[in-house]
Amino acid sequence: EVDLVESGGGSVQAGGSLRLSCSASGFTIDDFDMGWYRQVPGNECELVTSMDNDRDGSTFYADSVKGRFTASRDVAKNTVYLQMNSLKVEDTAVYYCAAEEVPGSGVRGGPCGEWATRESLGYWGQGTQVTVSS
Repeated sequence: EVDLVESGGGSVQAGGSLRLSCSASGFTIDDFDMGWYRQVPGNECELVTSMDNDRDGSTFYADSVKGRFTASRDVAKNTVYLQMNSLKVEDTAVYYCAAEEVPGSGVRGGPCGEWATRESLGYWGQGTQVTVSS
């Protein structure tokens, strides 16, 4: 059975740090581009970061998180991480982990991953809440 389970969310004061984890089962993360998305209710889904599974291993970061967030993957543990430092109030959102065949496809069509899931373009976790207070 395929599953992605996020953990590590919570509440933190501005300037603090959190590390999100995303544990995969039923497939190998090395076969996919691994992304982190976030969404505030009523707002559009935002691609936060996407790790390329090609040999160059490049990683995309949204401008809003560059220099503060770092994505990584541990193939042995079949887990990806999102280290979030210098958190801001505007980082408050539900964060989703995705294993994608088409990187960035999760932003299409409303709720994060809804269209991509319907089109069988990868796998999605259920999300973890991150709340940053001032």
